Amino acid sequence: MSQYPACPQCGSTYTYADQQLLICPECAHEWVVDGAVEDDSDTPMVSDANGNMLQDGDSVTVIKDLKIKGSSSVVKVGTKVKNIRLVAGDHDIDCKIDGVGPMKLKSAFVKKV
Repeated sequence: MSQYPACPQCGSTYTYADQQLLICPECAHEWVVDGAVEDDSDTPMVSDANGNMLQDGDSVTVIKDLKIKGSSSVVKVGTKVKNIRLVAGDHDIDCKIDGVGPMKLKSAFVKKV
């Protein structure tokens, strides 16, 4: 029999270890070994151009002129963006800019206020 605990989600006894995780092959549930804190949040870890960690609801400032694709408009340096939302992907900030509308930004072109 297995020396690992049963799966907390489905109760299967066929669990196995993979580095610091325990994995259930029946339901694909993964959890941390040794009672370490597991991060179940769906929010990705994103940092600004200076390395400061960003969170949902933060305000940021644009540090470079950004051309808007499909338009002749530009988001100017120093534009303050309030109440950002972090999303997964290449453009990892979802926001609404006054005078421009909703758009996605890369975190490399913003700094936390």
